[in-house]
Amino acid sequence: MSVCGFVCLLAKYFINHQMDLNETFRKLSLNVHPQLIIFWSQYNLRWLPQLIDLNKHNNGFNLRWRMSRKVGLSANTSQFTLEGESFRILGGSIHYFRVPRAYWRDRLMKMKASGINTLTVDVPWSLHQPQRGVFNFHTQLDLEAYISLAAELGLWVILRPGPYISAELDLGGLPSWLLRDGSMRLRTTHPAFTQAVNIYFDKLIPKVVPLQFKKGGPIIAVQVENEYGSFAKDQSYLLFIKEVKFLADFVTFVQKHQMLGGVCLQQISPMIFTSEFHFERPYSPEGSPNSPSLVMEYWTGGFDIWGDLHHVLPPEGKHQEILRRGMSVNLYMFHGGSSFGFMSGALADPSYRALVPSYDYDAPLSEAGEYTPKYHLLRDLLSRYNTGANSFPDMPALRYREAYEPAIVYQHLSLWDALISLQPFKSSKPLSMENLPSNNGNGQSYGYTLYETTITRGGKLKSGNHVRDRALVFVDRSYIGLFKHQNVELAVPDGKGLRTLSLLVENCGRVHRGRDLDKQHKGLVGDILLNNIPLREFTIYTLDMKPSFMDRFAPWKSLPENPTFPGFFMGRLFAYGYPSDTFVKLPGWGKGVVFINGLNLGRYWSIGPQQALYLPGPLLNSGINQVIVFEEQEGDYKVHFEDTPDLGMAAEIQ
Repeated sequence: MSVCGFVCLLAKYFINHQMDLNETFRKLSLNVHPQLIIFWSQYNLRWLPQLIDLNKHNNGFNLRWRMSRKVGLSANTSQFTLEGESFRILGGSIHYFRVPRAYWRDRLMKMKASGINTLTVDVPWSLHQPQRGVFNFHTQLDLEAYISLAAELGLWVILRPGPYISAELDLGGLPSWLLRDGSMRLRTTHPAFTQAVNIYFDKLIPKVVPLQFKKGGPIIAVQVENEYGSFAKDQSYLLFIKEVKFLADFVTFVQKHQMLGGVCLQQISPMIFTSEFHFERPYSPEGSPNSPSLVMEYWTGGFDIWGDLHHVLPPEGKHQEILRRGMSVNLYMFHGGSSFGFMSGALADPSYRALVPSYDYDAPLSEAGEYTPKYHLLRDLLSRYNTGANSFPDMPALRYREAYEPAIVYQHLSLWDALISLQPFKSSKPLSMENLPSNNGNGQSYGYTLYETTITRGGKLKSGNHVRDRALVFVDRSYIGLFKHQNVELAVPDGKGLRTLSLLVENCGRVHRGRDLDKQHKGLVGDILLNNIPLREFTIYTLDMKPSFMDRFAPWKSLPENPTFPGFFMGRLFAYGYPSDTFVKLPGWGKGVVFINGLNLGRYWSIGPQQALYLPGPLLNSGINQVIVFEEQEGDYKVHFEDTPDLGMAAEIQ
């Protein structure tokens, strides 16, 4: 047998058993024939997934050399075909940016073990290009590594590069610096927007071109944009997106859901129009009987918003009906993960409501990667449609979770003391976060912004609905009240001499869908009136709370008996041995943000529904871990760590 033949046989065995090819061959090369060592050194097996087509038709791998890939995914009949063979897309969505990279393999192996054959990958522009001219495709955002891992595990990929993806992300995954242009019209052919899209795609597309099917990779299709019909401001916009050169070699999907607002479907032919299929309405087949049907977003659950209940759907869904009709399907979500930091979006209709950090979504795989009843039902259902000789891979073992000893707060830094370490900006009028000269002229994307000015009298303070989204109001650093969307007037007490009026404004998350995307400026977006006179001459501090934010602070102080709020509170978590997953719980605290070893884990808020933040083990060190809590108004001075999630009281989605 030739060396190449031997390698292919080994590859088939290790792929079937969910083993790491690179590591396996690296170990094997120490004890096998010298020719294999030569093969390793000459060809480097990290390229093996590109040399071999990891195509599991009928759940049995057909190893085909790269040069045999000519046809790809086709939609010319009532069923999809892949390389001329009938193919049903059994897809699921997992967002790589919501799952710690150390857990990518675990989550994808669990997906593979459920019977799913295709991974849907959404690409968030806002995370990959946080500033104009600055791109990040490394570590947690290494898109190429994620797609290559899917190939290694035998999963096909449908790529959703946007530029708008929704995904319940702040601004639907669009970067906030786009809003610095006062004339900007997002998701249209507005020149400034299309120019920014082209620059971004010029960086993104070369990274995924080598991973397309015809070049030996796993990407078999691309979905452009997302639910454009619910936005539909520009008939020519989808045509602009479709002209991206990269898309020419793919079956390209556009969601048919709400394709209204003057967008002509015929103009975008020959794209395949897909639908959503969820709890709101029964499925009704549409389109040509000679075209394959794909439900691109079968909603397995839903997201949660602050002040509401935890949304769930019963395990028994419409999966069986979809499969019985011979349709293809993508589960949104198969595994939701967590919206770490400030990446969560918000709703605007009928009123503003922000999303919680958990993106558990009541999906088959829980936020922490646990199997749910939905997972077991799904695996059983898909096994009935497995006509191949091989069974599904074994379900990977679950990871240990631990209830660590509480972290006792021992140091404190008031917000006012922290300001000494920050460089403020001066402005005669209020500036929105996006229009601040921070971040190399790209504005502030997330977090809090503090606006301070001088007043000489008390009276009525009116927000004019210019506060986005909440503002704690202080006079000489004493709290006097709260501005929010529904609260537009406060009484400022009388006093003598010059006093400092401070507004600590929080961006709770930009709306992620709808027709108001262009209006998602945050901070103070207009004048604040005192006795009907606009306030002027502001000193503005940005509190974006990035990983480097805490490093700027002056020396911390020992926790006083009566600490000042808002403030930062520091404690320590001790994790012995290999750190395990845990859940951060803050009974007795009000509202704020949790940081673990400098990383922003996310917001907490006593109103719920979410009462515990998922803390993955890979974010912890063996030994001492720094825990910092930014609390707005009240604290218990103790941070708890539990081994079970707490997403709040559940209610079935109606």
